[in-house]
Amino acid sequence: MKNSIKTLTVVIFSVAILFGCSQRTVTRVSPDQQIDLSGRWNDVDSKMVANKMVQQFLNSPRYQQYSSDNGRTPAIIVGYIKNKTSEHIDSDNYIKKFEMEIFNSGLADLVESAEFREKLREERADQQEFSSPETAASWGKEYGADLMLFGTMTSETDTYNKKKVVNYITTLYLTDLETNKRVWYGQEEIKKYIEN
Repeated sequence: MKNSIKTLTVVIFSVAILFGCSQRTVTRVSPDQQIDLSGRWNDVDSKMVANKMVQQFLNSPRYQQYSSDNGRTPAIIVGYIKNKTSEHIDSDNYIKKFEMEIFNSGLADLVESAEFREKLREERADQQEFSSPETAASWGKEYGADLMLFGTMTSETDTYNKKKVVNYITTLYLTDLETNKRVWYGQEEIKKYIEN
């Protein structure tokens, strides 16, 4: 009797595992499709905020005046966007969204970040030793940034029973590197209502 119960338990457990495993399905979806499973910050939020904020500063009167006064397309470096929310948000990925929006706008030049500049300098140094003089990249010809975009990301959360509202706020500054004068200052918010 004991062996029959053990055998029946093992069979039921095995069937449950097999049945549970067979329920998972994976479907390919468009990267542009909005899918919000947890209510947390996600890729759609990053794209939306980057697009809106870059358009805000590119179309702002102060940026347009700065561009006009310079007589050329301003070069921008995207600095650090500090995550002060309680969630883990990949700030490098978030920054890349801003860089892509700036680059694709055609209204500003994009200068490499400190991390990539170091890699480029290492390659340039190698070329001085190993490449022919005609093809080696020269020193002292890097393009300096005119403006730096940087800021913070915060969130405010309100909860009651099984309901939650999270308001994500990205605050950015576009600052002249030579004078420290702010050329643009903006905020973009995404508010999410989550009900369990």
